[in-house]
Amino acid sequence: MRQARLLAAAAALASTCAHGALVENLTTSVTAMALGNAVTADPPGIDSIHFNPAGLARLVGDSEIYSAFGASIRTGAAFTKGPNFDVGGWTDDPIAGMRTGPVRQAMVIPIYGMPGWRLPGVIIPGLGMAFNKPGSPFTFATNSYMAQAISIDRTTDPNDPGRFDGRQIQLQRLVYASPSIGWKYSDTLRFGVSVPIAHAAFVVDTHMRFPNELLGVFGKLQQGWCPESGGNIIDTFGFGVCGGGKEGMVNPFKKAAAMRLEMTAPFDPTVNVGVLWEPRPWFALGAVYQGGAKTRYTGTYRFDTEPMLRNFVAGMNASLMGPVAGAVLGLPQSIPEVQKGNLAATIPFPAHLQLGMKLKPLRWVQLNVDASIARWSDWNMLVFEFDQSVKLLEVARLYGIADSTKLKIPRGYRSVVNYGFGVQLFPTEKLALRFGYEPRKSSIPADRIDLIAPLPDTKLYSVGLNYKVGKDSDISLTASYMAGKFDTPANTDCNLNCNKFLNVIYNPYAGHDVAGDLKVRYVGLSYTKRY
Repeated sequence: MRQARLLAAAAALASTCAHGALVENLTTSVTAMALGNAVTADPPGIDSIHFNPAGLARLVGDSEIYSAFGASIRTGAAFTKGPNFDVGGWTDDPIAGMRTGPVRQAMVIPIYGMPGWRLPGVIIPGLGMAFNKPGSPFTFATNSYMAQAISIDRTTDPNDPGRFDGRQIQLQRLVYASPSIGWKYSDTLRFGVSVPIAHAAFVVDTHMRFPNELLGVFGKLQQGWCPESGGNIIDTFGFGVCGGGKEGMVNPFKKAAAMRLEMTAPFDPTVNVGVLWEPRPWFALGAVYQGGAKTRYTGTYRFDTEPMLRNFVAGMNASLMGPVAGAVLGLPQSIPEVQKGNLAATIPFPAHLQLGMKLKPLRWVQLNVDASIARWSDWNMLVFEFDQSVKLLEVARLYGIADSTKLKIPRGYRSVVNYGFGVQLFPTEKLALRFGYEPRKSSIPADRIDLIAPLPDTKLYSVGLNYKVGKDSDISLTASYMAGKFDTPANTDCNLNCNKFLNVIYNPYAGHDVAGDLKVRYVGLSYTKRY
C-alpha cells in the first residue's frame, strides 16, 4: 500500500504540472525511439540512466552498450503578403512569394568548437557501461548520449529569405559522463539516481532587418526630403537626415546587420531520480524526475552593421542639429562596421517529469504508455549580456530599449502535456519487433513560433527491432520519422510577423503570411554485450 501511495502521489503531481515537448528525447536512445519514448515503466538497460535510473537495478552482471544514430532535420517556410500589406508606406518587399532553401546540419565539438562542415545529417556515437557484482542489490553505470539537440543551417543559399530569422541555429546538450546507481530494494521495487554531466552549446547566426512602421515612415520622409545626390544646405543646418547619402537612405526591407552569438557551458551537471514498481510480470509503473539547471553560457559575439545605418548615423552627426537630437534620443555618435567581444547568458535547461505504465497481457505482446512533462515555460525571455554597449543596439533606444549592453529576445513558451505510446511483439525467443507513436504537442504557441525554433505540433512514428545475437549479446535497430506544419497569418505572431509601430525585436517578416513545415528523420543502431 505504501508503494501504491507513492506512485499515486507522483501521478497527482503530473496532473498539476502541464508541460510539453520541444527537442528532448529525440536523439537519446535507439530503444526508446522505437517505442515512442514510452519506456519509463520498462527502462532500456544502460539507457535507463536517462529514462529511469531505477531500471539499472534490473541488470545482472557487467554490460556494455555501443550505439550510433544518424538524424536529419528539414524545415521550410513560404512568405506571402498579407491583406493590405503596407509597412510605413512601403509595399514592395523582395521576399514576397519566396520560399526558404536547403537546410543542412552542423555540430559543436567540445573543446574544438563548430567545424565548417555543412552536412545533410549528423552521426553521433555513444558508449555506456554498467557494473553489477553477482548477488549485490546495487548496479553502477555511466553513459554518453545526446540529451537535447536541434540543428538548422541555411547558409547554402546566400539569398535564402530564412537568413533573417536564423542562418544557423545550434542547440545541443551532449552528456559525456553520467555516474549512476540503481538499487534493488525488493523483488518488486527499485530506485535509481544518475548525475548526467553535459557539455551544452548554443549558437545563433542571423542576418537582421527591421520592417516596422516607424522605420518605414522615416524612409519615406527621406525619399521626399533628400535629393538623389544626398544632402542639401537646409538639411546640413538641420538634423542631417540626408547626410548619409544614397547608402544612408533607410529601407525597412534592406539587410541592416548580421549577428553571431556562439556560447558553451562545458560542465553542466543535473540529477535524475527514478522509481520502478513491478508487482506482476505483466504490469509495471515507473516515474523519473530529471532535474533542470540554470545553465550559464559564456562565449563570443559579433555584429556586422551594413552601410545603411552606419552612414545614416554618421550623416546625422555631421549636421548642426543632428548631434543634439541624437543626444536627446540616446543614439550613438557612430556605429562601427564590426563590433565583437564576449557575452554571457543564463538559459534554463528545463526540468522534466515522466510517468509510465507497462502492460503485457499476452506472452507475445507488450504495451507501454508514458506521460512526459518539461518546464519549457521557463523560456519566457532569453537575455544575452554583452561586455560593452553594442552600438547597433543603441539605435534601438528609439524603440524603448534602454539597455544596449543586453539583448532581450522574447519567447513566451508554454508548458503542455505530451504522451508516448509503444508496442512490442515477440514472435520468437530471439526477436522483438517494436513500434512507437508520439503525438508531440509543441511548447511554442502558434503566436510565438518563428524560424529560429520552427517547432509546431508534430507526430513521431517509429519502427524497430531487437535481435539476440547470442546468449549474452543483442542488436537493436530503429527508424523514425517526425513531421508537422505551421501556418501563421500576418500580424498574429510578434516573434515573427507583427507589423506594429515599435516592433523592432524581432519581426523580420512583418505583414507576411508565413507557412512552414518540419521533418525529422532518424536511424539508430545499438549493440549490447553482457559479461
